[in-house]
Amino acid sequence: MTYSPLTTYTLRLGDTCLVLAQRLTGWCGHAPELEIDLALANIGLDLLGQGRNFLSYAAEIQGEQLDEDRLAFGRDERQYHNLLLAEQLNGDFADTLMRQYLLDAWHVALFSRLLHSRDLQLAAIAAKAIKEVRYHLRFSRGWLVRLGNGTELSHQKMQSSLNRLWRFTGELFHADELEISLAEQGIAVDPRGLRDEWEAEVFSALNDASLVKPQEAQYRTGGKQGLHTEHLGPLLAEMQYLQRAYPELQW
Repeated sequence: MTYSPLTTYTLRLGDTCLVLAQRLTGWCGHAPELEIDLALANIGLDLLGQGRNFLSYAAEIQGEQLDEDRLAFGRDERQYHNLLLAEQLNGDFADTLMRQYLLDAWHVALFSRLLHSRDLQLAAIAAKAIKEVRYHLRFSRGWLVRLGNGTELSHQKMQSSLNRLWRFTGELFHADELEISLAEQGIAVDPRGLRDEWEAEVFSALNDASLVKPQEAQYRTGGKQGLHTEHLGPLLAEMQYLQRAYPELQW
């Protein structure tokens, strides 16, 4: 199926939220302590709600008898447009927390601009989401600083997680022709314009956490165009199993 540029852009936003939400569900019952378990679950629910809003709007734009469920459970790996960072494995708590923090900082910068979109529905979704992602950022930054300045082991784990995930951050600011065109129309946010705010937040937090910014590495991109790492396929297989096994199932 060929999507319109606005549908594709909306799917990019929704898929990143949905995939990250699915990742966070893996911590239910397994987090280091009950408070964190509940916090990660609530953040996951916020992201799921954001993903639903974007996917519902994408289905509305595209028509063709689509709905949020068909988009979530009926597309294959190459048809997903999420950022590569969102699909990375949970690993240990340090990996999950670092992934979350890097995306939280990006989401705050993104939604604070998207709420001024000329597309009223995108602006409305962003206006609701910005309140949620600001809380997400407070949570993840707080733990980033706490663990970075904690024990020698917690500091080492946080630095190692940062080093592993850093190569996926370049994609946060990579713009293709679709995004540039929609941004020029006042609809989308040009991701290149998010870098300064994101770096100011992230570099400040890393300094507070006594963590060192990794050396520049070859960045990985392609998620927004459907070119993913080996981790997305198994995630979708788990997420989509029931609908694939029992198509059109109604509860």
